[in-house]
Amino acid sequence: MKILVVDDDPMAGEMTGAVLEDLGHEVILSEDGMDALAKLDVDDGFELIVSDMNMPMASGIDLFRELREQGNTLPFILLTGDEPEGLLAQEPRLDACLLKDFYMSETLALALTNIRQRLGNA
Repeated sequence: MKILVVDDDPMAGEMTGAVLEDLGHEVILSEDGMDALAKLDVDDGFELIVSDMNMPMASGIDLFRELREQGNTLPFILLTGDEPEGLLAQEPRLDACLLKDFYMSETLALALTNIRQRLGNA
């Protein structure tokens, strides 16, 4: 699966990308929402977006909502240091909202499995 990882913190983006690559996925990193939109405009091969919540100029939820307004329906996982349930209540259309913590590699793998099963790509 080709995955776009959006995070304004290069170290955090690389760590998320490493987890996904360890799971066998191809990862492209993006530094913010505007860069992500530009990458999505020129490459239609992405199958999933994993985005940080707290970024300057546009949050992960802002990016998600902009994509949906544009008709982009790619599965979207939001990563946060805040309480995931509150963010899911704000935007229930998210495919997953995960806490950036020590267990993220396990929770991210589980979220990917759930999304693939839901889409019939298990």
